[in-house]
Amino acid sequence: MTTREPTLRADARRNREAILDAASDLFARRGESVQMDEIAERAGLGVGTLYRHFTDKQALRAAIIGRRFELMTGLARRAEQVEDAWTAFETLLYGYLESVQPDAAFRLAVLGPQEPSWEAIEAEKSAFAAIIERIVRRAIDAGHLRADFQPSDFVLLTRGAMANMSGDQDWRRYLTLQLEGVQTGAAPAPAQPEDRGHAS
Repeated sequence: MTTREPTLRADARRNREAILDAASDLFARRGESVQMDEIAERAGLGVGTLYRHFTDKQALRAAIIGRRFELMTGLARRAEQVEDAWTAFETLLYGYLESVQPDAAFRLAVLGPQEPSWEAIEAEKSAFAAIIERIVRRAIDAGHLRADFQPSDFVLLTRGAMANMSGDQDWRRYLTLQLEGVQTGAAPAPAQPEDRGHAS
């Protein structure tokens, strides 16, 4: 009994990742029109297996977001170690957006009309949000961000930039204009990509 349980857990993890990979691909290609049975077929699993992991598309969207948040928490921790408060803020902000730019399924999950099941990924969301809050507070205390800037405003900035990632729209130009509205006079100009380097 004890030797079988780890194998089952590993199988379940593999099935879950296969489902998320399939859902991400199909959502990116076709958006909300994708059906659960199509996701199961793409993942090479039965529909029953899919529903044992995810009850509906809202739960799938939340899991796609949660998986991205897990990755971004690592970036956020590295950004938090940057000594300069403004550079830390920019490292997190641009690193986050550069990471999600090729992830159309994540952007759809965040920006789509259907609200994800946030309670399913509360731990991932909370871990990422806590680091955002600390980085924002440092930038405010250092005089780089306006005093009324909230951690939730970080979300507004990223969602606005993500909404400008389709087609030929320039999300970097959008973000530069937005940052000019939240920086104080003491803050440096937003870094260009070649100055900042690529966060990973």
